[in-house]
Amino acid sequence: MRPPDYGSDDLLPREPREPWARVTPLVLIFSLLFFGLFLYGLVRDMEMPHLMDNAFMQIHAGGHALFRVFGLTAAVAGGTFLQLFLPLALGFYFIRQRQPLGVALCMFFFFEQFLPIARYMADAQAQQLPWVSIGRYESVIHDWNYLFTQLGVLSYDTVIAEIVRSIGCLGMIGVTFWFLWRAVNDIALYG
Repeated sequence: MRPPDYGSDDLLPREPREPWARVTPLVLIFSLLFFGLFLYGLVRDMEMPHLMDNAFMQIHAGGHALFRVFGLTAAVAGGTFLQLFLPLALGFYFIRQRQPLGVALCMFFFFEQFLPIARYMADAQAQQLPWVSIGRYESVIHDWNYLFTQLGVLSYDTVIAEIVRSIGCLGMIGVTFWFLWRAVNDIALYG
């Protein structure tokens, strides 16, 4: 017999949680094919991953504009913040909806965005990558040069970038294996 729980939520009615949506064998095959081809494209520096980065670059630019009202530092950091927040927030939405494919796709792209961010971080001292900006060219600054200088870690730009890149790679692989695990369990339970 379970002892009584005297927590504060005892007075609230508990609704049974919805089960996660099933992952069918066909969805598993197409999803793993997509994740595998995308990862392969990243390793081989192919065009498909860069197309996603271009889409997220627009979100990044929007973050600069959106956070500009809070000052320079918020505007500079706002680009990367929105670039990461959007897929993360959508991932949590799909967690609440209990949709494993939606979670996997959003979290995969959340971690994928660590790669272009890391590339930009590693360029903080050299400042040789081409910049994309909204507004006048004279007012454009390198995000990570500015942020790392403010934090006093500019000389560690490549070290920090490599850590961020590693987190992104491990995250994408981890999300792929999580989705595979969910799918294999669903297939084992439901056939």
